[in-house]
Amino acid sequence: MVPPEVIGPFREKVFAFFSENRRSFPWRETTDRYAIMVSEIMLQQTQAERVIPKYTAWIDRFPDVATLSYAPLREVLSLWSGLGYNSRGQRLQLCARAIVERFDGIVPATPSELKTLPGIGDYTCRSIPVFADNLDAAAVDTNIRRIIIHEFALPEETSKRSIQIAAEQLLPPGRSRDWHNALMDYGSLFLTSRATGIRPLTKQSKFRGSKRWYRGRLLKELVASEQLLLEEIEERYGDCPWGMREIIDALVRDGLVDEIDNTNAGGMALRIRE
Repeated sequence: MVPPEVIGPFREKVFAFFSENRRSFPWRETTDRYAIMVSEIMLQQTQAERVIPKYTAWIDRFPDVATLSYAPLREVLSLWSGLGYNSRGQRLQLCARAIVERFDGIVPATPSELKTLPGIGDYTCRSIPVFADNLDAAAVDTNIRRIIIHEFALPEETSKRSIQIAAEQLLPPGRSRDWHNALMDYGSLFLTSRATGIRPLTKQSKFRGSKRWYRGRLLKELVASEQLLLEEIEERYGDCPWGMREIIDALVRDGLVDEIDNTNAGGMALRIRE
């Protein structure tokens, strides 16, 4: 798909930009597979600058798979608070538990094994061994998709498969880690969505007042409390246009909270799952 004669000059251009504009992040200073997994899941739909303090605090509290695996969900959600999509924090813990049970506490090194873990998709199953092990694999995220479409004048509707093939062609053997870091910086600092006009495949909807907003607020309150009565929740969130019952049912279904009978306190209540 990419003409062979342009691959070398493109690599040189991206690496030259990287040498002049390389960003520094704590996850770039490690090759620990667990730490890389944490950073990659945190960085999903979240700006890198916002992730830095959360990542540092997380690694301090949960330095390895086993520590995270056995931690109370309340503490996991408390540390995750501020990153959005609380279910990602829960899935990260579920990943840790699966790794303890199925891989003797060692994060897998291959994309095929990683993809069997909760919340690990096509990009993350490749990016973890790329950044941890310098694996010769092409991991395509929004930045890299935009770069390939713009640099090689491809239609925006180019299929994911075609973009993946192009990314594999462009990958310099033996330099996967540096190459992906270089592409990330090139796309984030220079070839941005605003500069190119190329839109991401998915666009986040308005957050405030959305179901996700109400869900996040309720979870934050539950993390800070032992439990909340359902009657109290309904009164507090009476402005929710969907009704809190739908949001509560989803939280229970996702395994984040339990609905309990607390007659002594006044009826049914919610608490973070133990």
